[in-house]
Amino acid sequence: MIDKNELMVPEEVIMSKIYLIRDQKVMLDIDLAELYGIETKQLKRAVRRNISRFPLDFMFELTSEELSNWRRQFGTSNREKMGLRIPPFAFTEHGVLMLASVLNSDRAIIVNIQIVRVFTRMRQLIETHAEILRKLEKLQKKDLEQDQQILLIFEYLKQLEQVKQQELEVKERKRIGFKRSNE
Repeated sequence: MIDKNELMVPEEVIMSKIYLIRDQKVMLDIDLAELYGIETKQLKRAVRRNISRFPLDFMFELTSEELSNWRRQFGTSNREKMGLRIPPFAFTEHGVLMLASVLNSDRAIIVNIQIVRVFTRMRQLIETHAEILRKLEKLQKKDLEQDQQILLIFEYLKQLEQVKQQELEVKERKRIGFKRSNE
């Protein structure tokens, strides 16, 4: 049995290996192989032998265009990733889960548990941010409604002031016509 503490991969390392491709959070075969301590070709071979376990929502292969776009993100800093010639497999969270059963090693199980925890934490953070954004939007709407009500009050006050001004002008206006002696 492998010591779990010996295999603990820092969350930051796992998070740095999660990419957004095709609007999905994915991990690439090269990174997963590194985490599992196996060669990429071993991982790909295991996946190909069990391809029925990996539908498109679990795993897909990057197109040549996606691979070149992904390479550009690294510039020249990472020679290993820049040298990829074969488009890698991209695994969604569900695909990573399925890998544990395909690889069936203690290390794969332990690393997968960590990866799933990171995916879950990321999802919770996104949900929390979404809730905060909804609350802010609600506050903005209330703010706009209050602004409109305040403008309406000012408009009414302006109209009331105009009416009072007109009444005052009528009262102070010099009367014309026949005047009685007691006026």
